[in-house]
Amino acid sequence: MSVIYLIGSLRNSKIPEIGDVLRKSGHDVFDEWISAGPEADDYFQKYHQERGLNYKQALQSYAAKHIFDFDYFHLLRADVAVMVLPAGRSAHLEFGFMIGQGKKGYILLDKEPERYDLMYNFATDIFFDIKDLNAALVN
Repeated sequence: MSVIYLIGSLRNSKIPEIGDVLRKSGHDVFDEWISAGPEADDYFQKYHQERGLNYKQALQSYAAKHIFDFDYFHLLRADVAVMVLPAGRSAHLEFGFMIGQGKKGYILLDKEPERYDLMYNFATDIFFDIKDLNAALVN
């Protein structure tokens, strides 16, 4: 059984559904980061700005360090990364970290991209359908 870190956007409501599909195939899927809600990053930013802190200072806060350590722990324990698009900068950094660790990394695209990104060649493979991705993970 693979431990899969499901990477994506807090605003992507399909993350739990995709996680469930993979869990039903017997995988240990980490997607609990989604429980913070779609506006977690917005609230984090607003809170620190209201305190008069800039971005660099906010990154040094207890909350930022705690959240980073939480995600980092799960990135390290995972065997495989699956990045679900659309996803932002943080997701791409997490995915790159996993690939850099020599772990397999798959990308699940939500549609044919408007602009082709050649660097997705770093991925083990890309998919447009969860069934195809799931079949590749099972094999």
